[in-house]
Amino acid sequence: MDAFHVRPVAALLTGRARAIGAPGAPEVLSGIGKEARQGALWLGLAGLEGDEQGDRVYHGGPEKALHHYAAEHYPYWRELYPDSAVPYVAGAFGENVSTLGMSEREVHVGDVFRVGATLVQVSQGRQPCFRVNLRFGRPDAALALQASGYTGWYYRVLREGWLAAGDVFELVDRPCPDWPLARAIAAMFPDQPLAPGLRDEWLAASKLAPLAQRWRTTFERRLASGQIEDWSMRLDGPPAGV
Repeated sequence: MDAFHVRPVAALLTGRARAIGAPGAPEVLSGIGKEARQGALWLGLAGLEGDEQGDRVYHGGPEKALHHYAAEHYPYWRELYPDSAVPYVAGAFGENVSTLGMSEREVHVGDVFRVGATLVQVSQGRQPCFRVNLRFGRPDAALALQASGYTGWYYRVLREGWLAAGDVFELVDRPCPDWPLARAIAAMFPDQPLAPGLRDEWLAASKLAPLAQRWRTTFERRLASGQIEDWSMRLDGPPAGV
């Protein structure tokens, strides 16, 4: 078996929803601040026990039950923002699972992993929101995360069970071998909105059965309209006073 197919969980993390925001600005409820947990936690269809989200419309739920972030990305962020008030270590971006050796280039849309007593499937990449800005005290943090392609990804839970740090991710199925997450993320957040072949990528991505329905619907809307949706509300947050 390829060495990539077996990777241990370096840290398992959860967080309670808390108010975050700049002094004097309206506070926003968020569970982005995660801390490492010891021992086994129950992973259900909606996520890890003890984990919370401040906005259940856009965060959490069956298609975002578990958030995974590659620990090897953190040196990039430390170099980019050396004066960050929040240390760039496991949990900084709100992930539940931290590993070394699994990134958006190696992990594919629809990959099924056995980890601990659970079975999970990659459902989508992350679409960073303005809570990342509030977390790091930078108005461009969410945009920088999106532009980097180092967004992390989510799983849906195919089999509930116990999960702990030290458990091993074992790849058991790869239904979309031509679709590493980096390709799907590049299609979602293209550098050049009018790049040749981009519509072909949207069409192909819209037909990926394991991809979360929200992502497929986004690609379908773009094909119908010929336009990319406005990201300002997601990346910058609501206008002052709203």
